[in-house]
Amino acid sequence: MDFTIISDNLSYLLWGTFPEGPLGGAALTLVISALAGIASAILGTVLGVALAMSRGWLGALLALVLGFFRAIPVIMLIFWTYFLLPIVFGVDIPEITTVVCALAFIGAAYLAHGVNAGIVAISQGQWQAGLSLGFSRWRVLWSIVLPQALRMMVPSFINQWISLIKDTSLAYIVGVGELTFLATQVNNRSMVYPTEVFLFVALVYFVFCLALELLAHRVSQRYAVHARVDAPKRRFWWRWRPRPA
Repeated sequence: MDFTIISDNLSYLLWGTFPEGPLGGAALTLVISALAGIASAILGTVLGVALAMSRGWLGALLALVLGFFRAIPVIMLIFWTYFLLPIVFGVDIPEITTVVCALAFIGAAYLAHGVNAGIVAISQGQWQAGLSLGFSRWRVLWSIVLPQALRMMVPSFINQWISLIKDTSLAYIVGVGELTFLATQVNNRSMVYPTEVFLFVALVYFVFCLALELLAHRVSQRYAVHARVDAPKRRFWWRWRPRPA
């Protein structure tokens, strides 16, 4: 294997033609992932709270919409946002914006169910205690329930952001110059080093995802919820001793 193709194009693969030209490569992958991650976290939290607090047909409708976004392929949603957003708003929208919106919608749909599950996991006793103190239901949610739920869901958020990093590789279909797009260009110019080029791309994605995975592990250790088990310890037969009369 000859990795000279990587050393000759390293700066191009890492940040494109920046600063003489637009930002691209691995740096643009990080930018898209960060923007989509922040947007999906905000939107997913709002939708998750709405799903947890909704009742009847409204909750069913919201669950149906979220299920729709979770069911469709990411590449299809990127196409839809790329062609539909300019029609809806009547202006030309940059390709990067359409990709960020598509990834944010997908991520928010998954995170909303996670937020809803975290809220439901909080015991009803805490809701009743807050209501008995005269708090409104929304005040109990904001001051008591949501801080505990979000603390438990931080690792889930980071895991979803790991998926977003990998999904940015689909942005090449609308011409966004992220890492996969530029790697394809480098490979097309040489035509003899596809293994080396895409092995480097896989390594970059692995480093990005591993960093977030380590962060998720660190956060889960710091904010782990230690459940108190009051049940008596099991007495195995080889440890059984007859009790005195």
